[in-house]
Parts: sequence; C-alpha cells; structure tokens
Amino acid sequence: MSVCFEVCPPRPGGEISERDARRVGMARRLTAARLRYCGLEALVDDATLIVSELVTNAIQHGDGDQITVTMTVRGGFLHLAVHGGTPCRPVVRNAPEDAECGRGLFLVDCLASAHGGTWGTSDDGTTIWCCLAVPGGES
Repeated sequence: MSVCFEVCPPRPGGEISERDARRVGMARRLTAARLRYCGLEALVDDATLIVSELVTNAIQHGDGDQITVTMTVRGGFLHLAVHGGTPCRPVVRNAPEDAECGRGLFLVDCLASAHGGTWGTSDDGTTIWCCLAVPGGES
C-alpha cells in the first residue's frame, strides 16, 4: 500500500494546519484498514501510532509539500515508511517530563524494539522507516 498527499508548508513552532491534522488521521485509518485486510490485527494499534508519529514529524519538520506513506509485508516484517523529502536526520530526544510533545521517535523506537524490529532513515535522510516483526512470521 502506498498513499501520497499534499501538505501545507511548516508553520512557526511546528503547529500543523487542521487540514494536515486530518491527513494524519487518514494515514492512521488507511494503515489500520490495510492491516486488518491482511489479517494483521495484532499490529494495528502500534503500527497506527507509528504512522501517526512519522507523518506528524514529516509535516512539522519537513519543507516539502508532499508526503508518501508506504506499507509492505515481506520477509516476516511489516515495513512502514514515510517520505517527506526533507534531507535531515531525525533523532530521538529526551523531552522534559511536563512537555506536551517531543516523544514521537522515542515511542517509535520503543514500539519497534517491542516487536523485534528497528527504525531508521534512508541514506539521503528523506525517508524514515520502521520494521515490525509479523506475529507468526507471516509474509
């Protein structure tokens, strides 16, 4: 599955537009529907959270006007990727305890590890990806 959509230019302070917030929700719903269709209900909650975080990061920190979300299952792993076109490498931050944001990649890292997977970026930094082991090793 691959879906591509337009986004607004980033706003000061990382605030996203209402339209882009709806795009994040759309990406979650499409991910959940596709996983259910493939019989991978066990991954729905964690995969949708990961997609939500990666798409939100691409919107907030990207400078492109288009985002592509890709999901494939192969080799016993669910591969999720978000291409935002901005060549910068995201890093896991330690957000202050009272912060309302800044934990997205920390969550992605924890969820990937919990599912026997990993995450990273493409060589050029324009795509962030995450892999989760499929229960039972299905492909």
